[in-house]
Amino acid sequence: MTPRQLLWAASVLVVTAMAMAMAKPTQEKKDRVHHRNDLSDRHHDDAHGYEYDHEAFLGKEEAKTFDQLTPEESQDRLGKIVDRIDADKDGYITHSELRGWIKHRQQRYIDENVNKHWAEYDLDKDGRVSWEEYKNTTYGYYLDEEFEDMNDKHSYKAMLSRDERRFKMADRDGDLIATKEEFTAFLHPEEFEHMKNIVVTETVEDIDKNGDGLINLEEYIGDMFTAEEGEGEPDWVKTERQQFNEFRDLNKDGSLDAKEVSQWILPGEVDHSDTEAKHLIYETDKDKDEKLTKEEILTNWNMFVGSQATNYGEDLTKKHDEL
Repeated sequence: MTPRQLLWAASVLVVTAMAMAMAKPTQEKKDRVHHRNDLSDRHHDDAHGYEYDHEAFLGKEEAKTFDQLTPEESQDRLGKIVDRIDADKDGYITHSELRGWIKHRQQRYIDENVNKHWAEYDLDKDGRVSWEEYKNTTYGYYLDEEFEDMNDKHSYKAMLSRDERRFKMADRDGDLIATKEEFTAFLHPEEFEHMKNIVVTETVEDIDKNGDGLINLEEYIGDMFTAEEGEGEPDWVKTERQQFNEFRDLNKDGSLDAKEVSQWILPGEVDHSDTEAKHLIYETDKDKDEKLTKEEILTNWNMFVGSQATNYGEDLTKKHDEL
C-alpha cells in the first residue's frame, strides 16, 4: 500500500520563521503536488481502527484534531453538522447530500488556503500577485549575496526556476501578474486541467534520481519506502512492486515515461468526494436503505470525525455558528 496520500491540495506553501517569516518554496517534498491511488501508509482495515481513513482525509497532523475533544463533545458537534448536511430536512442523509457537503468542504479548504497566502504575497495590496512579489517574498533572503551557504543557495535557485515555470503556466495571459484564479492554479495545479502537465513533470523530476527523465522500479519504490538496516520489506511494498510491473509500466520497458506517470497519478476524472461519500454510507448504513439517519452517523461518529465530511476535522472544533 502506498504511503502517499491522494489529496486534493497537496501543494500548499508553508511559512518559515527564518528572516522576515518568508515562505518556503513549493518544491519541498512534503508540499509537492503528488497524487497516488492509495491514500495512506496505514493498512485500510476498519475492523482494526480508522487510521487509514483519518490520515487519508486529514493528514497526520490534522487527524490529531480529533484528540482535542471528548467523545461527548464530538458527537454533539457532529450532530449539528449532520443537520446542515440534510439539505431537504427529511431526516435522512443521501449520497447526493453527503457528496455535495464533502465537495463544499474541499472547496472551502482550497479557498481559505489561497486567501491566506494571497495576503502574504500581495504586498502592494493591488488585488494581484506579481511574479516579482512572489519571488522576493519567498526567495529574497535565500538568494541574497550575504546568504553564505552555497549548497542551499544552489538548491533554492533550482526551486526558484521550477516555481517560475509553474507560475508562468498558471498565468494564462502571460503578464506575470496573477489574478486570484491564476494564483489558485499556481498553488493547487491539480485542480486545473491546463496545469495537469506540470503535475506530471514535477512528479517525474522528484522521483527520477538518475536524471534520465524516466522512473524505474527502484526509484518508484524508493520514493515510498527506504528500509532501515536489517529491516525487511513490508507486504505493501511487495504489492507496489507488483503494481508497477503489472499496471504502471504499460509498455513493459522497465520504466515509467511521462504518459505512464500521467496514467498513474491522474487516472481520469476521479470524483473523490463521490468515493468518500459511498464509503461512509456503505460502512454506516446498517439497514441498507442507501441513506443515513443521524442515529446511524452518531453511532459511527469515530469514523466521521476523520473524514472530509467534517472539513478535515476542523468543524468539530468550531462552534455551530462558525460553520
